[in-house]
Amino acid sequence: MTDIRAVVFDIGNVLLNWQPEAFYDRMIGAEARKHLFSQVDLDGMNLSIDAGAPFRATVQATAAAHPRWSGPILWWHDRWGQMATPAIDHSVRLLRALRRRGVPVFALSNFGIDSFALAQRLYPFLTEFDRLCISGHLGLLKPDPRIYAAVEGDCGVPPDTLLFTDDKPANIDAAVARGWHGHLFTGPQGLADRLVAYGLLQREDGA
Repeated sequence: MTDIRAVVFDIGNVLLNWQPEAFYDRMIGAEARKHLFSQVDLDGMNLSIDAGAPFRATVQATAAAHPRWSGPILWWHDRWGQMATPAIDHSVRLLRALRRRGVPVFALSNFGIDSFALAQRLYPFLTEFDRLCISGHLGLLKPDPRIYAAVEGDCGVPPDTLLFTDDKPANIDAAVARGWHGHLFTGPQGLADRLVAYGLLQREDGA
C-alpha cells in the first residue's frame, strides 16, 4: 500500500466552486460576458491578486482603465462572494473525514490575501487545514516549483508521501515532478475512491 502521510488540497473547483464566467452570464448574459472577457484581461487581473497584489485596489484600477465595463469589473471585488460559490460539500466531507482519521490536510492554492481572508469568513471549513500555503502570501503561483518547495519546507513531510489534488493538469504535473502523488480532480467521488484505495478513508467515512 502506498505510504501517504498528508493530503494537499487545491481550493478553487476542488473545495469551492470558482466559475466567474457563470456568474457574469447570469448578471449580464453570455454574449456581453464574452465581450467583457475578450476586452478586459480579468484572468490576468485575478492572477496578479493571487500573486499578492491588493484585492480592492487592483480591481478598482482595472475598472478605471476600462470605463465602459467599470460596473461589472467592480463586481469582481464587490460581489466576489456570489462568484465563489457554492462549496463542494462532498469534498468538504472528505477533508473533515481525513482529519477525523488523523491524516494531516494542507491547502496549496492560488488565492489572493484579502480574497482568501474573505473566503475563510464565508466558508469556515477553510480554517480547518493543518497547514496553509496560499500564493498571495508567498508571492508565488502554481505551477512554479518554488511553491511546492515551500509546502515541503513548511510541513517537513517527505514529497513521496504527499498526495495532491488539483483541477489543473499543469499543477498536478509540477507536483509529480517533485515526487508527490497527484490526483487530477474531476469530481469528489473520484477523489473519494482514490483516498479509499490508499487506505486513508473507508466507505463509512462518507467516501
